[in-house]
Amino acid sequence: MKKTIFRTALVAMALVPAGAAIAIPTMYEKEVARGEEARIIQSPIGGIQNSKWYDYRINVNESRKELASDLRRASDIEDQRDAYSEYATELSHERGKYVKYMAKRGYRVPQVYLEAL
Repeated sequence: MKKTIFRTALVAMALVPAGAAIAIPTMYEKEVARGEEARIIQSPIGGIQNSKWYDYRINVNESRKELASDLRRASDIEDQRDAYSEYATELSHERGKYVKYMAKRGYRVPQVYLEAL
C-alpha cells in the first residue's frame, strides 16, 4: 500500500512543471520599479528635443545601468530591495524634473481620458 502511494506521488510530481511547483512572490519594490518603468516618457513633450529631453534620456539610461550594477553586487534580498527602490525613485524624480521644466515653458504631457459609454 505504501509503495503504491509513494509511486503515485512520484508520478504526480513528474507531471507538474518545475516552475509551477514553487510559487515565488515578487518584491514590492520590484513591482513599483516596473510601474515607474512603464511611465518612462518615450518621446519628447511637444515634440521638442531640447537639452532637458536629452538629459532626461541620459539619466534614465544611467539609472538602468546603475540598477544592473547594484543587482550584480547584491548579496541578499535587502540589497535587491534597496536597488529597486532607488531605481524607482530615480525614474520618478527624473520624469518629474523634465515634466516640470516643460510645463514652465507651456508644454504639457499628453493624457488620454476614457469615459464609460
